[in-house]
Amino acid sequence: MYRAIEYLGPVGLGATSPQLFRAENNHSESKICVVKLSTNRLGAKVLVNELLAVRFGQWLDLCFPPGGPIEISGEVVANSKRLTAAGVPPGWHFGCEYLKGAGYVTKYNLHRATNKEQMAGVMLFDHLFHNPDRTKNRKNLLIRREKNGYKLYAIDNSHLFRRGKWTIEMLKEMTDNITLNHRRSYGVLLKYYLKPTHFFKYVQAVKNIPDTGFSEFVDTIPEVWLPDPGERQALLEFLIARRGKVEWVMRQLTDLIPNINRSANTN
Repeated sequence: MYRAIEYLGPVGLGATSPQLFRAENNHSESKICVVKLSTNRLGAKVLVNELLAVRFGQWLDLCFPPGGPIEISGEVVANSKRLTAAGVPPGWHFGCEYLKGAGYVTKYNLHRATNKEQMAGVMLFDHLFHNPDRTKNRKNLLIRREKNGYKLYAIDNSHLFRRGKWTIEMLKEMTDNITLNHRRSYGVLLKYYLKPTHFFKYVQAVKNIPDTGFSEFVDTIPEVWLPDPGERQALLEFLIARRGKVEWVMRQLTDLIPNINRSANTN
């Protein structure tokens, strides 16, 4: 969790109108966070989606930036004319740590990344939970030069379950479905860099999540973001049901890998 200290201003042009804040984490370390407000135009379920992605990212060791609920006090709101005018309520919003120096992934720099195999886990996650936006929006995959080389980061999980404003009926409809995404970077990864074995550890990690683990995921969602008990239960049931389909989802993805690359070494 984070505590906002200072509002810095808007960042980017996303549908959720993300904002930059200076914040402290649980260890009192100063961080710059990209914050999605509970009053964003897609609604508070966007924050639910983002928090679930953080929990899965931690469990599966995915290349998602650290994030979590961020508390914005009335004092921080009052100190900003922009926040006050926008009617931003004090309380819990969602923040992830800002990746200074990161750029967008393109066909010209993807090959530089040293953690391309981690994208097998990200792709599995996106297809388990119906996130079509990772390649539709070219700004949702970043690359940054770090000590040990260039590293890929997957950001922005607003559109899990196909969109921010999911319903119980939509979750039921999506339980047995998949929409394969092999556009842009995902197509390049499947064609040149990934092989079936890269997916195996992520599949096993998903299978190892107990029902109680999923319950804990859902229980960490602030009530103000998802107050309806029926929606919380439907979300829990959906997560458990999709766990049972993880091998099927993997096969749909690995079937897209050219035969010549299935056992070839990758960089």
